[in-house]
Amino acid sequence: MSRNRVPPGSDEEPISPSQPSRRRFLQSAAAAATVGVAPHLQAQTQPAAAPPAEARTPEPPRPVTLNINGRAYTLQLEPRVTLLDALREYAGLMGTKKGCDRGQCGACTVLANGRRINSCLTLAVMHEGEAITTVEGLASSGVLSPIQRAFIEHDAFQCGYCTPGQLCSATALLSEFNSGTASTVTADVRSRPVQLSDDEIRERMSGNICRCGAYANIVAAVRAVHGGDTGNA
Repeated sequence: MSRNRVPPGSDEEPISPSQPSRRRFLQSAAAAATVGVAPHLQAQTQPAAAPPAEARTPEPPRPVTLNINGRAYTLQLEPRVTLLDALREYAGLMGTKKGCDRGQCGACTVLANGRRINSCLTLAVMHEGEAITTVEGLASSGVLSPIQRAFIEHDAFQCGYCTPGQLCSATALLSEFNSGTASTVTADVRSRPVQLSDDEIRERMSGNICRCGAYANIVAAVRAVHGGDTGNA
């Protein structure tokens, strides 16, 4: 029997092998219409181009007076200049080091009104009128401070890059302890710490990282100064 033969009584016309079926024709037409509409739909769904950002005029430098190591420095600074960059690049005090520049290593530690801060995380204009002490200001009249002498005697540094921050932090640590400031390892934070133990020193110096690993000698140096053993240097 022929495949294209129409049964008796059927209304369908015989389909020759070369003649496409109605269903196939409709499928092809629908596919062609979809392909034609797709670019138009894609163009409609694309977000509108954002307007160009307005160019902002940078704030001009202005005079900022900083009291650093007992001397007044009047510097021409933009408002965004950090205290660390002001010390190094504008005041020429290169003792304070730039380590991570994110407040994580403590190499840039200085004292502001006796309080230790990370100079990379604060703006210079915020410290006008404050007494800033860097590592260059710890010695007095050419005589090293007790903590500086102790660092030398106890070999509390190796490469020395973190040492300026360590010295400033240790100086503030001793003042904080003497004023009765507690730490997270103090047994009773409601009362004055009884003793500056090694655990207290480690906790209070934990914000200063030494990649050379001189921590044991740093603790020994701080302990010696606290105990009054400042050596003969």
